[in-house]
Amino acid sequence: MTEPFYFPFGQKLKKVEQKDRTPKRVFVLGVYASAVHARWEDKNGKQKVSALAIASEPEIFWTGENAEEIISKIIIPEQLGRLTAPPNKILNGPSGRALDSLFLEPLGFDRKTAWLCDLLPESRVNEKQRNAIDKHYSNSIIEKFGLPKATIPDFDKAELNNKIRRNEILEELENSKAENLILLGDLPIKWFLRFYDNRFSRLAQFGITENKYGRQHEIRINNKIYNVIPLCHPRQANRLGNSNAKWGNLHDNWMKEKQQKANKSYI
Repeated sequence: MTEPFYFPFGQKLKKVEQKDRTPKRVFVLGVYASAVHARWEDKNGKQKVSALAIASEPEIFWTGENAEEIISKIIIPEQLGRLTAPPNKILNGPSGRALDSLFLEPLGFDRKTAWLCDLLPESRVNEKQRNAIDKHYSNSIIEKFGLPKATIPDFDKAELNNKIRRNEILEELENSKAENLILLGDLPIKWFLRFYDNRFSRLAQFGITENKYGRQHEIRINNKIYNVIPLCHPRQANRLGNSNAKWGNLHDNWMKEKQQKANKSYI
């Protein structure tokens, strides 16, 4: 992405990448960066939007920390009301929190030992967010108050087929020195792993039974063998939005199995 893109009320879309570039034990590949969400109230305190994406997340797989502080710095015209942190804390950083507790921890990893990456390093707008923007952040409001247009792109799977970005991810993977690779859902398998091992293009091909889900697979990627651990997306594991119960249940069982093994190691 070369031209600047903007959220409602003017925050610039930013690339969200791994900050700590020291060698890690595990590399995690997700889909696209999330955003900071704010509750938008009109000047009478009536809710207009419960969770409007208004800024790039401050770090990759953000856990929602300091959401209030981030939102408070975005000033909007008084006639348009105000932005506040959503009362429901789950609306900021749910995937980041799920990654920590439902993925890294069961495998014995944490943020300090993980290198995090996404197929797309910037936020995208889903259908629900686009509808909220179109309805409440209209051209008439933009023109009347001299606001910037909201130009964050919609999520389009077609842009995942990008060789340049794929090579950037490969470079990050190799720089991480990690021997373990966690893939979150179908898309990292289809748009990254498949180009190095064409046996796999979706999560189900690794197995959809309790004794196959979440198992390690030794796979060669650019002349190096990695312990690849294909898992569902945090949305599925944490039942966020339109999640699939099948994957959530498989992940629950996988976590119980990991916990049982951990308990036995202490006996």
